[in-house]
Amino acid sequence: MANSFGSLHIGVAGLQSSQNALNITSNNLANVDTTGYVRQRVIYADRDYLNFNTTASISYQQSGLGVKIGDVIHTRDIFLDRSYRTESGRQAFYAATYEATQEVETLYQELEGQAFQDAVEDFWTAFQEFAKAPDDSIYQNLVVQKAQLFLSRGNAVYSGLQSYQYNINTQISDDIDRINELGKTIYDLNLEIMKVESGGVETAMTLRDERDLALDELASYVEITYHETTDGQVKVELEGVPFVDEARCYEMGKKYDKVNGFITAYWPHLSDTDRDNYTNVFDFNTDISKDNKNDMGELKALILARGDYLANYTNIEGMDADTYNDTTGMSVMLSAEAQLDQMIHGIVTAINDLYCPNVTAGEYASANGNTLTFPLTVYDEYGNELTGMTINANTKILDAANCAVGSDGELPPRELFTRSGTERYTKVYDANGNEYYVYNEEDPNDTTKQYTLQSLSVNEELVSLETLMPHLMQNGNVDIPLGEALVAIWDKELLTLDPNDTSKCTFKEYYQNMTDGIATKGNVYSSTSEALTATVLSVDNQRQQTIGVSSDEELTYMIKYQNAYNASSRYINVISEMLEHIISTLGV
Repeated sequence: MANSFGSLHIGVAGLQSSQNALNITSNNLANVDTTGYVRQRVIYADRDYLNFNTTASISYQQSGLGVKIGDVIHTRDIFLDRSYRTESGRQAFYAATYEATQEVETLYQELEGQAFQDAVEDFWTAFQEFAKAPDDSIYQNLVVQKAQLFLSRGNAVYSGLQSYQYNINTQISDDIDRINELGKTIYDLNLEIMKVESGGVETAMTLRDERDLALDELASYVEITYHETTDGQVKVELEGVPFVDEARCYEMGKKYDKVNGFITAYWPHLSDTDRDNYTNVFDFNTDISKDNKNDMGELKALILARGDYLANYTNIEGMDADTYNDTTGMSVMLSAEAQLDQMIHGIVTAINDLYCPNVTAGEYASANGNTLTFPLTVYDEYGNELTGMTINANTKILDAANCAVGSDGELPPRELFTRSGTERYTKVYDANGNEYYVYNEEDPNDTTKQYTLQSLSVNEELVSLETLMPHLMQNGNVDIPLGEALVAIWDKELLTLDPNDTSKCTFKEYYQNMTDGIATKGNVYSSTSEALTATVLSVDNQRQQTIGVSSDEELTYMIKYQNAYNASSRYINVISEMLEHIISTLGV
């Protein structure tokens, strides 16, 4: 009888185990399309055995009590998870960078249906017409109009680049917010998982799925490392700095540039903001590459693509290759802005230098047979000494003897393009009353005194009266050589694209090199992103084979567990009938 009732325990154990397995299988089927859900697997284990005799020489005399569900496990592969998160982070990095190059290429090639290159070509054509008859007001007016169009189109492209920089800045802000949200989510889930699993009975499957999904998304924004502790919590590091631990989530902060409003991600808990001492999240002193294993995360790509400032020609001119590559060249937007502005600066200064030619004071004195002692003290028109301003042998002044003039014959001649912060020349006198027009050099620290798109305009005097444009020799003859020189500069090799390309090119070639350069970068980033997309998809497919729910497979399990349930039920019926027969027989 005792053994018979023990057999009933075995049957009940089979019923319970099969019923629980059916419940788990049904849960898998119900979540077949749930994002982030990881299928659950049943692991059976033996129930306790009853020992009747432990002194037997051959084996224990035991009676088993059937089976139970030993564990319900997540079918995850930690190695595939790490591989997926690493490759998705790299794919997001190159995808974000490629998107920036696409935007630059679009702005370079097309602007409201017309390519910027058309404005450059039209400007050059205007000078070809001007050279035919420099004294013809129609051609003079054509130059002024095309100069305005040239600046207008250039400013539109440059403004488009800056506008996209601020769009990236908004994306950076949103990414930082989302990263902080994911960090808080992981921290809260850690606490919930620990509460559920602290009794050692239940596994917080759904909560773990949510946490793994948050880790997947977090890895696309920034480089992460993580590990799970014995109590079920996951510790996360971002860029080698603790982000989530047992105590808290260390959120990223946003540092706003006071000049342009650009956001820099920093660690508030490692910074002393009162002393303006910030620890940035990203260290760009190391080259970004696959070999250095730091080409990961959308946020890093966006900060690199945007740059930290609004660039112009001063951020490329005169730099060596290493300095350029470590500063302007690192950023898609900065290099695009600097190269465009360098082209504008080159064209503008070349034209202005022909209309208003400069020489050094030493060369001017020698050419005119003057004997001057440098430094030369200078005075204003009222005879007041200009303190802090002297003329040295290398000081640039107007070549007054060889420059052309406008219809009014006045010196200095009008430059075609002006700066918003200064005139081209300052008129001064020496002690003998000789006048000089000292060239006001471009100030590298003041954009208003630079020939940059941020401060350029066409000379308002020429817009009002085009005949004031230099076109006459000082003897009254038409300056034909000036017109020829203005046409010739477009075919001179005056510019280099950047310090990595030292070959000189013409203005027309420069624009083509500029667009080709960004297209080449775009192709590299595009092919890398596409290759990584394929890798991510391949790894995810492998991962889904492990964690994904297959309805066919689960239905197979359901049939198996249903048959096991039915078998246990029939087993109990047989034992019940046997017991009833025994009891009935004994009763007789």
